[in-house]
Amino acid sequence: MRRLIQRVSPAAAPPLPALLLVAAVGVLLVLAARRSSFFDTTSAWSGARRPSRARNSTAAGGRVPKGCDLFRGEWVPDGGGAPYYTNRSCPHIQEHQNCLKYGRPDRGFLRWRWRPAGCDLPRFDAAAFLRSFRGRSLAFVGDSLARNHMQSLMCLLSKVEYPKDISKTAHSEFSTMLYESHNFTVAIFWSPFLVKANKSGDLWHLHLDEPDDAWLAGIAGFDYVVLSAANWFTRPSMFIEAGRVVGCRICLVPGVADLTLRYSQRMALRTALRALTGAFNGTVVLRTLSPTSHFEGGEWDKGGDCRRTRPYAANETRMAGLDLDMHTVQVEEFARAKVAAAAARMVLMDTTAAMLLRPDGHPSRYGHWANQNVTLYNDCVHWCLPGPIDVWNEMLFQILLPD
Repeated sequence: MRRLIQRVSPAAAPPLPALLLVAAVGVLLVLAARRSSFFDTTSAWSGARRPSRARNSTAAGGRVPKGCDLFRGEWVPDGGGAPYYTNRSCPHIQEHQNCLKYGRPDRGFLRWRWRPAGCDLPRFDAAAFLRSFRGRSLAFVGDSLARNHMQSLMCLLSKVEYPKDISKTAHSEFSTMLYESHNFTVAIFWSPFLVKANKSGDLWHLHLDEPDDAWLAGIAGFDYVVLSAANWFTRPSMFIEAGRVVGCRICLVPGVADLTLRYSQRMALRTALRALTGAFNGTVVLRTLSPTSHFEGGEWDKGGDCRRTRPYAANETRMAGLDLDMHTVQVEEFARAKVAAAAARMVLMDTTAAMLLRPDGHPSRYGHWANQNVTLYNDCVHWCLPGPIDVWNEMLFQILLPD
């Protein structure tokens, strides 16, 4: 536009309203270009209709008032439109959770925010998070949902800084990342049962009274540990305590009682929490299970899927069955451990009720290209990134802030 104006002589210059019109068009074109570069590589998002409601009246980086229960509330329309990040701006998204890349056609699942019953939950402020935890370290311990949680955090922080990989191993399930400008470290320790486990044939052998050294030795020196595990206990397993078999789950071994996964989950969690409360002097966060009940039309390996495009209202569903049983075990074992805790600060991060309402937030079949010759089941366990799981880190920020 500057070159165009220079070619026009003063005598032939157009009237002022015409110049203002040209300038306005130029500004709009620049803004449009910036907007399109922010969003992901698919074109469906930029043309989608946005809700009219304002995103969140609470300032980013603020604190919820004391006494507000972060974990009971509802999902409400989020009029801000844009997610915190996209598959273009964040390089840390696991392929199978990269719903935008692999063609999910709707974007409505990105336009809801969690509103606790007694307060407003502030937006995640990446700069405030890194300032608050400068010089600190945070470890995630558990299964692939723990990894999903950590990747969400790294994507949220990517607005401010990309981390340096300082892992001591090439194993991606044991990665350590450093945000150099803030000396903030985040790490993942793979341990789906939390206790020592090995597989023999079709059965897992779970040593329910022995914490897994893969994470217990690694967390020494960390300031915060987020512990989570549930889904892997559904696998056929033998239960071992004090070196002998005490029961199993679906082992079909004569003379071995089926004690069900409720037993193995309880004893493994008790062992892990006992190890932490006895030797760890930082903050222990126990995150409750991510719902297992969002499959519809069949089990996970029998054609089940999750194709809903909006959250449930609070009165449309309730926790029941396996979700209720495992959640109850986690809450009870946390209460038991908190009473016995010596130096560790114990926090229950009860995300289950909020996530139970989000059957629309899973990858489903959008974890790979539709015409790809791969063997993948519809994923109604993990969460799209970006997606509802980002609320875990909005909650985590609040509960880790010092009193």
